[in-house]
Amino acid sequence: MKTSWILPVSIATFAALIVATLGATVTDLGPWYQSLEKPDWNPPDQLFPMVWTLIYALITVSAITAWRAAPGTASAQWVISLFALNGFLNITWSILFFRLQRPDWAMYELAALWLSIIVLMIFCGRFSRLASVLLVPYLIWVTIAGALNWAVVDLNAPFG
Repeated sequence: MKTSWILPVSIATFAALIVATLGATVTDLGPWYQSLEKPDWNPPDQLFPMVWTLIYALITVSAITAWRAAPGTASAQWVISLFALNGFLNITWSILFFRLQRPDWAMYELAALWLSIIVLMIFCGRFSRLASVLLVPYLIWVTIAGALNWAVVDLNAPFG
C-alpha cells in the first residue's frame, strides 16, 4: 500500500519521541542504581542516551519504511501494532528495572522485548528488507542490555 509520506513520518516520529521520553522519564540513575554492582564491561552511563537516540532514529525510519512498503491496509496496521507493542515492552522494561527496582523481573520482560524485535524484523522483512535491517542495531543493543541485566541480577540478587 503506497501511502503519502507525511502520515507515516508524523506518526512514527511522534510515537518514537513519546516512547523515548517515557523511557527516559522512568530511568533513574540515582542512588539505588549507582549502588548496584555491575560487571567490568558495563558501558559508561553517558553512552546510553547517545546509543538510544541513534536506535530510536533507526526504529523510526524502520517503522516509516515498513509502513510505506506494506502491501495493504491490514499489513500496515500490523506494522503499527507490532511497533506499538515493542514500544510498550521497551518502556515496561525501564519501569521494572528502574522504578520497581526489580532487575530480576526485568530480565524476564526483556525476553519478550527481544522476541518482539525478532517478530518485527521477520514481519517487516517480508516486504521491506531495509526496514528489517534497520532494526539490527536495536536487537544487538537489547542483547547487550540483556547480558548486562543478567550480570546485575547475578551480582546483586535477591531483589524485593
